[in-house]
Amino acid sequence: MALPHLEKLASRYAHMAVEAEKSGDRETAIEYYKRAAEVMGKIIQLYPDNPFRHLYLKQLQEYQNRINYLESLKEPASPGGEPEDDFDLEELVDEKPRITFKDVADLEHAKRILKRAVIYPALRPDLFVEGWYRGILLFGPPGCGKTMLGAALSNEIDAAFFNVDAPEIMSKWLGEAEKRVARIFRKARELEVQGRPVIIFIDEVDDLLGIHDSEVGGEARARNQFLKEMDGILEKGAKRRIFVIAATNKPWKLDIGFLRRFQIRVYIPPPDFEVRKLLFKHYTKRLALDGAVDFDELARLTEGYSSSDIRDIVVAAHHKVVEEFIETKGLYAKGEPRPLTMDDFVDIIRLRRPSITPEMVKAYEKWNEKYGTLA
Repeated sequence: MALPHLEKLASRYAHMAVEAEKSGDRETAIEYYKRAAEVMGKIIQLYPDNPFRHLYLKQLQEYQNRINYLESLKEPASPGGEPEDDFDLEELVDEKPRITFKDVADLEHAKRILKRAVIYPALRPDLFVEGWYRGILLFGPPGCGKTMLGAALSNEIDAAFFNVDAPEIMSKWLGEAEKRVARIFRKARELEVQGRPVIIFIDEVDDLLGIHDSEVGGEARARNQFLKEMDGILEKGAKRRIFVIAATNKPWKLDIGFLRRFQIRVYIPPPDFEVRKLLFKHYTKRLALDGAVDFDELARLTEGYSSSDIRDIVVAAHHKVVEEFIETKGLYAKGEPRPLTMDDFVDIIRLRRPSITPEMVKAYEKWNEKYGTLA
């Protein structure tokens, strides 16, 4: 069965599940979600090298989460009615991320924009008499440095850093998602009043704020609550040092109401030849290398690979050499593994396909031309 047909079949089952759920037929909804999950699992099995495999895996998890939620409704509720929300706000706050801009290879264009939009007003608010931007969107292929930039940015301004994974915001209990959004912003305002800048970093923001064909539960209410909170920190005359940094691999899923509140939109592209060289040098700086390791050749061989792909290649090559040392010398033998050779890297690259395709890059570049911050 062809991939497009399987995708349509999974989508049709999911739509039928949503309709059954809306009508209150929980058992039928569970059955259709299971069918959608089964088809999605077949897609993953039949097309392991598809560049959108990570999206299929994510969709499969969403179906399974919905099945678990509907099945949980059969269980008795807690004494107070609805179960207590187990959302731990304190776990979101990373007071001091260790990463800095120096740890982020290249991305100089993005760093320059973030300095102008966040670092300068956060550290010298007195100079910005007309206020400053608070909403920044980072978009681009997965694994190219969006999360690292958010964490590094918070370190540059000594900010309280809220690391929010959007799917975690969406509660399985109706009405909780918007409450979670409100709690995050309320806590951010409390910390900012105490004198510290705050960065709320929202990863996979399209899960929380994207427009979906069928919405179940509190998605729309959570999105509206977020926009309301954004309007609060963007209020004219309110010079709060609260910055919302959102990251997405699917910017085209965001509606215009969201984009209007994120005036700075920065494309984080896949690494080019020179950046790939820098990445290999950066990730191998603590490793012993054979003198014949050619960074130019490694960069050439990894056209289309993301930053995280390159890190994975280095880690896998190192693990290969460590395993060889343990197998030949013994687990507790003294000494060090041999230096990594060019062959070690090439062997790993042959086994790993790039996670980014030319078609994906064209889609991001087209969106960047239309909505991105270019200067």
